[in-house]
Amino acid sequence: MQMGDSVLMFTATLLVWLMTPGIALFYGGMVRSKNVLSTAMYSLSSIAIISVLWVIAGYSLAFSTTGNPFIGGLDWIGLQGVTFEPNPDYSETIPHSLYMMFQLTFAVLTCAIISGAFAERMRFSAFVLFSVLWTFLVYAPVAHWVWGVGGWLRELGALDFAGGNVVHISSGVAGLVLAVVIGTRKSKNTVSPHNLPLTLLGGVLIWFGWFGFNVGSALTLNEVAMTAFINTNTAAATGIIGWIVVEWLINKKPTMLGAISGAIAGLVAITPACGFVTPAASILIGFIGGAVCFWGVFFLKEKLGYDDALDAFGLHGIGGTWGGIATGLFATTSVNSAGADGLFYGNAGLLLKQLIAIGATYVFVAAVTFVLIKAVSFIVNIRASEEEESMGLDLTLHGEKAYQETNF
Repeated sequence: MQMGDSVLMFTATLLVWLMTPGIALFYGGMVRSKNVLSTAMYSLSSIAIISVLWVIAGYSLAFSTTGNPFIGGLDWIGLQGVTFEPNPDYSETIPHSLYMMFQLTFAVLTCAIISGAFAERMRFSAFVLFSVLWTFLVYAPVAHWVWGVGGWLRELGALDFAGGNVVHISSGVAGLVLAVVIGTRKSKNTVSPHNLPLTLLGGVLIWFGWFGFNVGSALTLNEVAMTAFINTNTAAATGIIGWIVVEWLINKKPTMLGAISGAIAGLVAITPACGFVTPAASILIGFIGGAVCFWGVFFLKEKLGYDDALDAFGLHGIGGTWGGIATGLFATTSVNSAGADGLFYGNAGLLLKQLIAIGATYVFVAAVTFVLIKAVSFIVNIRASEEEESMGLDLTLHGEKAYQETNF
């Protein structure tokens, strides 16, 4: 065990944990004032629910080495056998229990991201029940596929350095399915963000935490980790530029919401690639990520008519998809010898593997999410009533208001 690696991973775990409160603020500022608390509650409750589920069985199902290519075993239920001693299957230099906590923060964040798709209209009780089922039946299997020992996508050779498939595509696709099943908000066309400075604060906290997300995925502070650090910041910056350029050309005004959304888009896009590509490639990946997510948010959503309220699919689903494809294009073993060369380095095979991984994640997550939300709908009402939606979920479902004096 190495103290330096342990300190790095402890810090990275705290940074990723901070991303979920960041999501609460980022999403909270984008809804109307009557729904800011209910929206933040989705993120806060994700921390509570997933933290417990991960200890009970989530970590074992995702990372146990005694399972099969599709799901882990049950030998680590209740974290039995997950001790301070390193598990060499994942890292020889940090405590196994620390690795478990690092992975916990990813699971929490994924569930919180989904909530952006159905903000302002999903009942809290339905979200709680759905989160429990989705963590065990969707997140844990996909995490095992990609990162678990013996996982079929890991064995295939598909690359996902820090969660393009596991976190972003899975949350984005799940959000899209829920948005379609639950339906559109009654006043969708007149909704506007109530507090953009709050969204900005949440966005920069997410950006800050993302350094732990991507750099920590190296599990040690080496050249690959530093490349991931550089790539993460670079792609976030060019994500802003990519979004703003397109927004300025089309809508004639560069917006602050567009800028911070572009940063998130760039961060999502670089996540699967950050430890496999050069900084020069990260410039392109982030820029295209910002531009393509703008297209997803302003054109694809309008064209297809779904109400992805806070663009969980538009940012995370589309950005993660581009990031997975970009990994297949730009990855190079000159950056990470444990990775593979991509198409632009003479290996078309990696791009094919990336497309298989993306396609499998889309199909599995969409199908199981649909079944789960339909099952939940037989147990509780999944959508707030028209009266509750009109009055706001803060007061009707939680009995409180964010702003006591000012109406805006």
